[in-house]
Amino acid sequence: MTNTSLVPPPKPGASRIDEDMEMQDQPCPIRDVLDRIGDQWSLLILQALAQRTLRFNQLSREIDDISRQMLSRTLKRLETDGFVRRTLFAEVPPRVEYTLTELGRSFLSPMQALVEWADTHHAQIRQSRRQARDIASDS
Repeated sequence: MTNTSLVPPPKPGASRIDEDMEMQDQPCPIRDVLDRIGDQWSLLILQALAQRTLRFNQLSREIDDISRQMLSRTLKRLETDGFVRRTLFAEVPPRVEYTLTELGRSFLSPMQALVEWADTHHAQIRQSRRQARDIASDS
């Protein structure tokens, strides 16, 4: 595994988008993928799109505690990484739909396994955290 913890300073004249693209091209595959799906919202968006194609406002209602700005940003990142396809229809008013790509669909099975594992072991993890907190507070 390559150590990518030290990120070189941005090149003169490089934009924030250039920096984001460089970070997305990390040489460590697991870190690269976990950076995307490990955020607070990506799995929820992918799970919502697993059922059907949705418009922005429908997605916003499905994940009611996400801000519109964060939903937009996360959708753009998922689209950039090839998990989601954005389709703009030339209508008045414009209609935009989001759907999973083949890559996004291929992630559903491992994602579901992770969700099931988390559901199964969440109580045990919380108990371990409580025990560690109790030990730390006794010290």
